[in-house]
Amino acid sequence: MKAMVYTEYGTPDVLHLSDVPKPTPKDDEILVRVRATDVGFGDLMARQFNAFTPRSFNMPVFLWLPSRLTIGVSKPKKHILGSEFAGEVEAVGSAVTRFKPGDQVFGYPSSNFGAYAEYICMSEKASVMLKPANMTYEEATTVPYGALTALNLLKKVDIHPGQKILINGASGSIGAAALQLAKSYGAHVTAVCGTQRLEYVIALGADKVIDYTQEDFTRNGETYDVIFDILGKTSFARCKNSLKPNGRLLYASFKMKQLFQMLWTSIRGGKRVICALAMDKQADLAQIRELVEAGKIKAILDRCYPLAQAAEAHRYAESGQKRGSIVITLAANA
Repeated sequence: MKAMVYTEYGTPDVLHLSDVPKPTPKDDEILVRVRATDVGFGDLMARQFNAFTPRSFNMPVFLWLPSRLTIGVSKPKKHILGSEFAGEVEAVGSAVTRFKPGDQVFGYPSSNFGAYAEYICMSEKASVMLKPANMTYEEATTVPYGALTALNLLKKVDIHPGQKILINGASGSIGAAALQLAKSYGAHVTAVCGTQRLEYVIALGADKVIDYTQEDFTRNGETYDVIFDILGKTSFARCKNSLKPNGRLLYASFKMKQLFQMLWTSIRGGKRVICALAMDKQADLAQIRELVEAGKIKAILDRCYPLAQAAEAHRYAESGQKRGSIVITLAANA
């Protein structure tokens, strides 16, 4: 089968199209013929993971070494990127009961990657689910990572109707999903992003948008029940006056400092810092599928590239110009 392979870290030029063996499903696995995958943050990060030092790593330092050992120290251990996919089940293992050949599915192999290929195998108990009927393959592949992460993290703050939530970094996959999930809970959502992506977050349903290049949300006098900082760009010291008396500052990316602040603020009470790691579950993906089919979550695509142009897709993703999701299609399968 054809796959986009990388055997060394570096720029998008390390990606090259190659012939690799077609996988065979184990007894509890399904073989999916991939129709679409996307260019996610994890793919961009893994492709150049050698450049991330403990200081530049976007999570606590004690997670850096395990991550480096998992992804590869001097060169990548897994040679096929792609942490989200949508496609069609071609074959199932002898013990599989949840899927059958011909089922249209979408899924999230997470750090196992492997979706930049014509075929991928997944355990039937992993984060794979029947594709939402109201989405194309290209749309469905952009949903799992951001929605699973946002859903897990928002559960930590228990959003209620009428609450005010600000999402700092609302135009990325996690932020876009969090925006739509918070709206589905009945919250009033303020989205913070750059100038080029204002129209994108408005299209996703934001009640208010703030261009961070023009306005500092910590200085506008507004207060929120929850501030969800996707990339850990804002400190508690800067945000605390923007939180209501029992407000929560929720981090998707955090360092040791934020962990200590979470401990300290949990003891003090009142305004609190919350740091959490998201765990993907099949049941959560089923909930996300229901929300998509109910019209609560949608996908907005920017550009689609064929598999052979995956390097160009990565270059565009890193250019800062994108206004929506970037998808890699496998045209021979379409």
